[in-house]
Parts: sequence; structure tokens; C-alpha cells
Amino acid sequence: MIRIAIIGGTGYTGVELLRLLAQHPQADVCAISSRAEAGRPVADLFPNLRGHYDLCFCDPLDVDYSGIDLVFFATPHGVAQASMAEVLASGTRVVDLSADFRIRDQQTWEKWYGQDHQCPELISEAVYGLPEVNREQIAHARLIACPGCYPTGIQLGLKPLLETPGLIDLKTIVASCASGATGAGKQAKVDFLLTEISDSFKPYAVGGHRHLPEIEQGLSDICGEPVELTFVPHLLPINRGILSTIYVDLQDKSGPDYQLLFEKAYAREPFVDVLPAGVQPSLRSVKGSNMCRIGVARPQGRSKLVVTVAEDNLTKGASGQAIQNMNIMFGINETEGLASVALMP
Repeated sequence: MIRIAIIGGTGYTGVELLRLLAQHPQADVCAISSRAEAGRPVADLFPNLRGHYDLCFCDPLDVDYSGIDLVFFATPHGVAQASMAEVLASGTRVVDLSADFRIRDQQTWEKWYGQDHQCPELISEAVYGLPEVNREQIAHARLIACPGCYPTGIQLGLKPLLETPGLIDLKTIVASCASGATGAGKQAKVDFLLTEISDSFKPYAVGGHRHLPEIEQGLSDICGEPVELTFVPHLLPINRGILSTIYVDLQDKSGPDYQLLFEKAYAREPFVDVLPAGVQPSLRSVKGSNMCRIGVARPQGRSKLVVTVAEDNLTKGASGQAIQNMNIMFGINETEGLASVALMP
């Protein structure tokens, strides 16, 4: 059994971790922390977990890391970095779901997140936890920076095109993405009230979203040279899910069969499903699952390729991917605890 502590267990990614780990045959959750809810039974706050957890939330300062194999940080940015050195010094391994260690350049991180980085000495050690790209490094890492939700879908949607040099224009890529409200976390803000988002659809952070440098870093790593992206996120009036529509300019109209290119690239990936030609993914086909579904189209056979990607922002975009990383780190079946079929309707 893998003995687990979760730091920050009351947010959307925290409760998704608990839901998924409850059905993982090799997971033993020993501690779940929350400063605000310390002492309260977990099942009181999350009644869907009744019968699965008899733990109470504890203060993060009271977590005993001795005997803990893995710590999940499901905290806002800036929190994990403050205690990361201490946690790693205890001998445990870490999967950090926050953005604290995703960006390798310290100044870039500080610019986009508006604060000083409190643990710069560990930035270079962190392994970016996108299994389809870094599986071998993940297996041996002690600190995993779990990718953001938008970055996951966009990178998986572009990876096959970037692995073959010269297929697409690296300066004109556009990603138009739409996310459910849980992507913003549990925030008491007017913009996320039901009456504000219901029956509406709008873009936000068009001038620059903090996921952009993470996405461009990942795309450039895959490609081996700089990649530029125009990234426009939108807010959907739904709870969960991200649909990304990615537009790329083809360099050569007589290029390969792009449908076949994607099918071959992901043929052995357990959580990437390339749909048949002419079929596009829907959010209801991935809700509650760790699956990422991809559609490929070349409208009118012209020089623009359109890739559509559907993922659940709380599973493949966060907690499910974190558990996928855990499975790889501990040498167990990568799909363990993540075989749930998407919820329909």
C-alpha cells in the first residue's frame, strides 16, 4: 500500500483526489489537511465520501510525514513551495498539483504569479508530470509538478504535430479553450455566481493567462525549438470540463495523413483516445474520467488543421493525472484506480 497525505483537501482538486483514491486498491490515505476545517470529519464536508473515509481534517502543521510515501499538494499557488524543502527532507515523494514548480524560469514564474518564489533551489529538480511526454523521468522523480488543466489538453493536442519537424508554422498556433467553473477553484467572487455565468459564455484573460508560459515551455520542449501560442480561454456555464479547439497552419499541403499521424502517436497511450476521422469530442464523453479525447480535421482540405481536445479539468486536467503520476512513480499499473467510465448523461 502507498501511504498518502493530502495537503489542502477541501478544494475541488482535493475532493477529486479523495474520490479517486477511495477506489484505488493500493492507496492508503493517512492524513488530509485543512487549516479552516481542522477537526471536522471529512465525510461531514463531503457526504459523497461517507463510508470511504473516517478521518478528520488536520492542520497542515500537524501532519507527521514519517512513514508517508507520497504527499499530494492540492493547494493554491505559493503554498507548496513554502514547505516543500521540509517535506522532501523527510524522505517522502511529492506530486504538486499547484503551479509552484511547473515553470523552470524563476523570473517568469514570479512575473506571472505576482510573488517571489520561496523555494527556487528545487525548481530545476521538479519533473513536469505529463506522462505522455515525461514518463521515464516521472518514474524516478521525487518531486512532480503536475500540469495545469489548459496546458494538458493543448500539449496533447499538438504533440504529434511538433514531434515531426517542419509540419506546422510554430508562430501562428491558436488555441481557443472553454472551461467549466471549477477551473477557477473555490472562490467567493461575483463573476462565478450562478446568476452571472448561467446562460452566458465569455472569454477572459485574453491579454495574457498565467498558463501561457507553462504551455509554451512544454510545446517548445516537445518541439526542440521555440513555439509561440495565441491562447484565449473562455468560461462555460457548466461545472467541469475543458474543450480546446486548436488551429495550426500547415507548412506543406502535401503533408502526411494527419489522422493516421495522431492515431500512431497515441496508439499505446491508455488515457488518450483519438476519435475516428470526422468525429469530434464532447465534454460529456470525458466527464469524471481520466480520458482525453482528440478529434482531427482539415476543413476543405486547405492549409489549416483543426485539432479538438476534450478533457475533464478535475481528472486528466488535475487529480486524475496526479494519480497517474503516482502510479508511474511507484511502479504499478498506470491505469490503477483510474478506469472509471465517463458519466453520461
